[in-house]
Amino acid sequence: MAWTVAISRRAAKRANVLPLAAQDALRQLLLDIRETGPVQKAWPNYGKIAGRPGCHHCHIRKGRPTYVVVWRVAPEQTVEVLYVGTHERADYGRIC
Repeated sequence: MAWTVAISRRAAKRANVLPLAAQDALRQLLLDIRETGPVQKAWPNYGKIAGRPGCHHCHIRKGRPTYVVVWRVAPEQTVEVLYVGTHERADYGRIC
């Protein structure tokens, strides 16, 4: 069964200013989440965010700067993408 992926307004704005390679990786990640669900162990540095049930993150581009995506599982097989941007600006405690 396919998952529904929703992107917050802020995350969508940030996604539009990513480098093209990071935008392509984000598209692929969203397709993978839609097909297989929120657990994406094949993606680099994937992990659940400690202390935040249902929150996950992974890196979509390594190097400087490193770009990350943070998402949360919502009811009825829905995943909400909450943050897209640099690793340095990602405050996981505030995001999830």
